[in-house]
Amino acid sequence: MEKNILTSPRTGDSCIHVKHKSGLDIYICEMPGFSSVEALFGTKYGSINTMFKMNEDKEYTVVPEGIAHFLEHKLFENEDCDVFELYAKTGASGNAYTSFDKTCYLFSCSKNYQESLKILLDFVQKPYFTKASVDKEQGIIGQEIKMTNDNPEWRVFFNMLRCMYHNHPVKIDIAGTVESIAEIDADLLYKCYYTFYNLNNMVLSIAGNINADEVLAICDEYLRPCEDKGLETVFPDEPSEIVKSEIYETQPVGTPIFHIGYKCSDCCGQERLKKSMAASIASSMLSDASSDMYQRLLNDGIINSSFGTEVFCGDGYFSVIFSGESESPEKVRDAVADEVDRMVSEGICEKDFQRIRKSTYGLLVRELNNVESVANLMINSHMDGVGPFDALDFLSQMTSSDVLDFIKNELCRDRLVMSVVKGEAQ
Repeated sequence: MEKNILTSPRTGDSCIHVKHKSGLDIYICEMPGFSSVEALFGTKYGSINTMFKMNEDKEYTVVPEGIAHFLEHKLFENEDCDVFELYAKTGASGNAYTSFDKTCYLFSCSKNYQESLKILLDFVQKPYFTKASVDKEQGIIGQEIKMTNDNPEWRVFFNMLRCMYHNHPVKIDIAGTVESIAEIDADLLYKCYYTFYNLNNMVLSIAGNINADEVLAICDEYLRPCEDKGLETVFPDEPSEIVKSEIYETQPVGTPIFHIGYKCSDCCGQERLKKSMAASIASSMLSDASSDMYQRLLNDGIINSSFGTEVFCGDGYFSVIFSGESESPEKVRDAVADEVDRMVSEGICEKDFQRIRKSTYGLLVRELNNVESVANLMINSHMDGVGPFDALDFLSQMTSSDVLDFIKNELCRDRLVMSVVKGEAQ
């Protein structure tokens, strides 16, 4: 069992990384003085992983959209009882989520973390699927899909992705469609489980009021060794061009809501982390509450305080998104594009760059004093192929030229899309 201590040279914060004999990567952060514990047991398996194969396979397996999310739902039921009943006895709060590129099972507690950790490791390694339970879940998730289809915030986001991406499965709802989940059966769930829930494809992350030796002793007891079968996932070829520049949909909303996004070139690992940091600063310089564009649009009544931005990236996709409410979303889009052109032509203000860079750095440092944030940082970093403290290093070394290069190379008018959901009378 390999045990390494990872330390940030800038803050002195550290965590333990263990490559367990079972194949599992384990991250532990002891945080003396904190009363709570956060643990996540996750697999690098999300809604975009619909095509895969193992070393022994000659052909790729293609599975229905939404199966990762379906599997997450079903894993909480075992042969004897519901997992939430077990957590209730230890006082822990359990949950799970499926995103585009990962599925995580988690709990938070302030006592009895050892017993809760045993529950977490045990049930995630014990799949139990039957035809009856799968049929029942299809109805439940089918209703969930119909509800999200009526959610304006959900619709405006996925409509934007469909404007950007021709082939990449990121444009598909995480839960799939009513039609796609109808193709799921118990055999298919077991196949996906034993493919992606191999411990060599998984991570345990735990932080807070814990003892590392206790955590590892529980892992030694509960983890079942897995052979690394060489999982390989692939995605369809995706052109750099967008599908179309705009889309409108009618939903019952009081004020139109919008997502304006730039489709950027994808990358992975440390390159993606560096690029996402540059993108974050660039988007903040464009839309920060103190920026000229934000103040102008706010004073003119074109945007309100809901206006914000995010960097959305993962395996095979990368975009910068501006969102909010506006009676004139076209004016917001044009203002963003014009401000990008101005920065390309005139450059960016060094003073504004340094202010936002330092503010972002401070936010990352503060998150190292939050148990939940630390646990999520460790698991997300591993799945992204970077170290938990790499973002601090990249950010401290970043220059305004790095940000300007990102703006010039990635924020292109011909890769700008707009998605709007408006009311019937608007």
